[in-house]
Amino acid sequence: MDAVNAKIYSVETAAERAEALSAAATAVQGGKVIVVPTDTVYGIAADAFSAGGVRALLAAKGRSRQMPPPVLIYSSSVLAGLADDISDEARALADAFWPGPLTLICYAQPSLTWDLGDTKGTVALRVPSDDLTIDLLRQTGPLAVSSANKTGRVAATTAAEAADQLGENVELIVDGGIRPVNRGEDVEAKDIMPSTIVDCTGETPVIVREGAIGADEIRSVAPGALTKRQWDEQRRIEAQQALDARAMAEEPTAGSVSAAQVADEIEHEPIKPARRASAPSNTSHLSKLVGASTSTGGVDQLRTEGAHFVESQRAQDVTKPLSVDTARSLVFGTKK
Repeated sequence: MDAVNAKIYSVETAAERAEALSAAATAVQGGKVIVVPTDTVYGIAADAFSAGGVRALLAAKGRSRQMPPPVLIYSSSVLAGLADDISDEARALADAFWPGPLTLICYAQPSLTWDLGDTKGTVALRVPSDDLTIDLLRQTGPLAVSSANKTGRVAATTAAEAADQLGENVELIVDGGIRPVNRGEDVEAKDIMPSTIVDCTGETPVIVREGAIGADEIRSVAPGALTKRQWDEQRRIEAQQALDARAMAEEPTAGSVSAAQVADEIEHEPIKPARRASAPSNTSHLSKLVGASTSTGGVDQLRTEGAHFVESQRAQDVTKPLSVDTARSLVFGTKK
């Protein structure tokens, strides 16, 4: 077992809960990394707007910028403050499954300054179904959160398991008991279902990862949603149709491209961003209200290959200035 430097806070009594939440919020606001329970497993968390905190989170897990963390928010009312060009399907899925184990990939608001890693201009958002986590999010604002484990190891479902893996890397651990709270005694940690991830940045929602919410449940709300395998197959079919149309329009030549070559290119084509979120000035109203750090990193997150709109089909990006009252309402669900 690794040395444990992190203080572990119990939440069994009201006083202990208040102390734990206060300590956790203070740590996060200071750019520190903590471990908190969620509705699925324990998560390692940092202020989503602290570039240093996010770097520390990734380093603790042994991850690179190519695997950026999702962001937890306390309410679906925050969605419009962090995401841009939100599709009808994304809104419907959020209404149906939030709070709960559903992560939605959307375009990031270009008016925010943050650096979650190589995001390709998107952000993965989720509202957890856990009162303790929600109470913390109300105090801290959006948190970058990933499962509490070293890369390649099983995610922690207890505070002790989290301390074993990350005790040297985090400021504190909030002990909320076993997770998920309704977990049966015969269910092992490795069998806990993660959240389902749906990429909503394209015309067709793509189920990037099937988890606690099945594909059929997703389709009951977004009938056109495809699994990643179905999406890849659809792209291959479209490529073949394009090749057939080309063959009918011209005689084959020595340099003709075969269907196999086209399929291979699709399979190995690197993911290209449909859009890059801009790095706005640090005086942005929305950036200040959500507690953004002063650093200006690019927002580039790896997302579903080919699921984004073609650039020429999208409207020109325009940073939309928001009033203080509007921004406060969108991000925190409050008005001043």
